[in-house]
Amino acid sequence: MKIQIKKTFLFFTLLLSLQLAAQQTPVEEREALIAREQKNAEAIMAFNINPNTQNYDITYQKLELSVDPAVYYIKGVVTAKFKALEPMNSVVFDLSNTLRVATVKEGNTVLNFAQNQADELVVQLPTTLTVGQEKSIVITYEGVPPRNQGSFTTSRHGSNPILWTLSQPFGASDWWPCKQDLTDKVDAIEVFITAPQAYKAVANGVEVGLVNNNDGTTTTHFRHNYPIPAYLVAIAVTNYQIYLQNAGTAPNEFPIVNYIYPENYNRVVPQLQQTIPIMNLFESLFGTYPYANEKYGHAQFGWGGGMEHSTVSFMGSFGEGLIAHELAHQWFGNKVTCGSWQDIWLNEGFAEYAAGLVVQNLRGESQFRNWRQDLISDVTSQNGGNLYLTTLQALNSDRIFSSRITYNKGAMTVHMLRYVLGDQAFFAGVKSYLNDTNLAYKHAYTPDIKTHLENASGKDLSVFFNQWVFGEGFPTYTVMAQQLGSVVSLNVSQRTSSVEVPFFQMPLEVRLSGTQGETKTVTLDNTLPQQLFEVEANFVVQSIVVDPNSHIITGFNSGTLAVSDMLIKDTAISIYPNPAFTELYLERNDAFSLDKIEVYDGKGSLVGTFKEYRFSIAHLAKGNYRLAVTTNQGVFHKTIIKL
Repeated sequence: MKIQIKKTFLFFTLLLSLQLAAQQTPVEEREALIAREQKNAEAIMAFNINPNTQNYDITYQKLELSVDPAVYYIKGVVTAKFKALEPMNSVVFDLSNTLRVATVKEGNTVLNFAQNQADELVVQLPTTLTVGQEKSIVITYEGVPPRNQGSFTTSRHGSNPILWTLSQPFGASDWWPCKQDLTDKVDAIEVFITAPQAYKAVANGVEVGLVNNNDGTTTTHFRHNYPIPAYLVAIAVTNYQIYLQNAGTAPNEFPIVNYIYPENYNRVVPQLQQTIPIMNLFESLFGTYPYANEKYGHAQFGWGGGMEHSTVSFMGSFGEGLIAHELAHQWFGNKVTCGSWQDIWLNEGFAEYAAGLVVQNLRGESQFRNWRQDLISDVTSQNGGNLYLTTLQALNSDRIFSSRITYNKGAMTVHMLRYVLGDQAFFAGVKSYLNDTNLAYKHAYTPDIKTHLENASGKDLSVFFNQWVFGEGFPTYTVMAQQLGSVVSLNVSQRTSSVEVPFFQMPLEVRLSGTQGETKTVTLDNTLPQQLFEVEANFVVQSIVVDPNSHIITGFNSGTLAVSDMLIKDTAISIYPNPAFTELYLERNDAFSLDKIEVYDGKGSLVGTFKEYRFSIAHLAKGNYRLAVTTNQGVFHKTIIKL
């Protein structure tokens, strides 16, 4: 059952926190995951990429932070290095105006600055920078971060305080001066966390130092030498107990560092054993873990879902699906980041489908099919929903992180790409996308994945993307069938749930079932809104199943269809003369009344529809044609020759 998360944000957050110790079902786990990513209570986000930060490239940031998980407050000194992309005499950082900046310096020079209601820190530079010139400044600030987005949170687990950050999509500026732009990653960061010595600190990258300050605090030093967008930078502090694992294949071996609540340690450690086979699977499918020179890890925190911070996923639970989803994000979202929130399906759709690949490879095809059926059921519970977002939709946090569209339709669209292309081309295209030097550790847009999949397969995917990514809705198939000897005629038509896409062109699996338990599955190249196919079947067919393996997002009427007219004798309806030059006549007994006669050419295209018993075919070219005769007793198929 899907939980609708709207204005019930605060209540649901509390409920999730109280249920952390409970084991979640896969459906509950997915909902908790999406609850995390829908975390903003405001429907329309106030933030977009700041145009005032587009004149520089951020290259390095050092965050020196002082925090106490028992106190909702932060003190920070942030060093920022940047390179001018155009002449500039000031530089702008995104920073909440509830945090008060004390000083900004370049070396020993104190710089003038101002904070404004647009949550900007505007720093006046002593001289005008020329294009390509680099500058480093140091910002000292402190204060109470805003609480509206939950980007900086203090809470408790048991009797112990905990602090964590979670900045997706627009919350990094709530706790540190940054550039919130998906397309300009910081080339490298260092994070120094000073906190009471009773606690352990977590951040991105490798822990390279721990210093006892002899004042009741320690400072933990982390270094992350991979490009990272601001929303993936994170810290957490509490009384963690650490559990270490080893992963990777020589020479790319690395540790998995798990930060666990002590009271949950004995329960969580067995669950963490799932991580290794999932990591092995993803490395075999997608390539070496993207941060193999540093670490992977999990840090328990106070949400029921998770968050894929680079090198360390923050986790509210440790089920297979959640571990897989957040780990997959290290490739899809972290290594290659969506270039805009309009392209969010590149992050979430691929990560959720990767969780499905874990089901397939570790639990079998039957459960993988059930997994897909669950997604299809949710997607088709409503009629519309475009995967690639409009500009306005990309400001709506609920729409960005829509369970039905971004996650479930996104994952099924990835599966349909695999279904259309075949495994070899699909996985080759995905690896090519992830390893493209123009995209890896940078950002990508929807056309980028399309290009790589087309290059790997040699197929034009324009129609597919127009239908499933940019368009809305889904098809519901109707198949009318008749068996004449060993030939089964299938008349395939569809209606769609949205006028945005009047027809979905897809290969369509159909399974024929016989009276003695025989089965035959065929794939029809369904390229027309109404199309006729002939299938050989050496048994009496009594039913058909459309899309038996749940490869396509289809409506509920596309399931098992009884073929009641298959056993009606062919002699009940006749067409003459055959062959014919100009006219045809339909002869039937009195029990049959005519609805229509449809004429299809050799390619399966509909070339004429008639409602009379006598009709002209003089306009047709010479050749073979098939007639679908619809009556009150069923549909009958006839073959005629036009002379």
